[in-house]
Amino acid sequence: METALQTLIERIRAAAAAATPLRIRGGGTKDFYGQSLHGQVLDTRSLAGISAYEPSELVITAGAGTPLVELEAALAAQGQCLPFEPPHFGPGATVGGMVAAGLAGPARAAVGNVRDYVLGLELVNGRAEHLTFGGQVMKNVAGYDVSRLLAGSLGTLGLITSVSLKVLPVPVADATLRFEFDEPTALARLNAWGGLPLPVNASCWLAGVLHLRLRGAQAAVQAACQRLGGELLAPESAQAFWQSLREQTHPFFQPQADFSLWRLAVPDTAVPLQLGPTLIEWGGAQRWLHAPSEQAKRLRHHAVSVGGHATRFRGPDAALDVFTPLSPALDRIQRGLKQQFDPAGVFGHGRLYRGW
Repeated sequence: METALQTLIERIRAAAAAATPLRIRGGGTKDFYGQSLHGQVLDTRSLAGISAYEPSELVITAGAGTPLVELEAALAAQGQCLPFEPPHFGPGATVGGMVAAGLAGPARAAVGNVRDYVLGLELVNGRAEHLTFGGQVMKNVAGYDVSRLLAGSLGTLGLITSVSLKVLPVPVADATLRFEFDEPTALARLNAWGGLPLPVNASCWLAGVLHLRLRGAQAAVQAACQRLGGELLAPESAQAFWQSLREQTHPFFQPQADFSLWRLAVPDTAVPLQLGPTLIEWGGAQRWLHAPSEQAKRLRHHAVSVGGHATRFRGPDAALDVFTPLSPALDRIQRGLKQQFDPAGVFGHGRLYRGW
């Protein structure tokens, strides 16, 4: 991997000198996500392999090009997992792409996001410098936690070459309950349950049906099932359902002609948005819907009015901004970070926001 790394560093150095844009790419399963794709492809798949794994320490280190299925298989063999359930969105997903996209699955509200599990990483910046941030242990950090800053950066700050991740044991018990509730009732129940000592791990409401996943100690899950009631799903059916949400293979996510798939991040206490058929996850904090481009302004207004934001996650209208525009203060911070990490503007031009 050292030879492969040096080759990539030399490409970055040459690109910076010639002001040639580069597009960092692993398996390409998340190419759809973000504003636009520009530049020559810088393929990370040569940076593959698990370099360190200490099951007793709950930490694993792998090259950015390591297939995500390979890392998850190594963890599963030891009864461990990435609890935030990163989506693959197709074969070939890599560890670096997982971090760069910063996307998490159904359990995110209960267990945390991708950046919460990044202990450290190695990065080649726009000056072709190979830098190390963080480490392989959890500790208090004074100053900027740069390793977590890279989560969700979509390859705009530099080339991630290696990542150290915190992992956790697979939960002992798992159960999924099904309830028939309308949207207001489902949101009210989720908020009420969120304030109770229940092992709620994931939730999904769609078309009058609420699914609730419980995970934890056997006694805690059994007690919660008895307390909450509802219909207990067979393990195979429950696993298939949550997997369809994680990978967006559920029928709700199928593309609709001339419509974009929107993701609204709002407070979990936000009332029903009444913007059309909606799939609600994360205890009410993540809401998905399909809408035409002419509703973009309305969607963003609704999200911002309750303290959230709206993302055009997938869709045909490239003229629309993918992410909610930043405030002047945040825009200044983002541009300052970009200047420090990538002064020549080599990486991911226009991927997050137009013009940078």
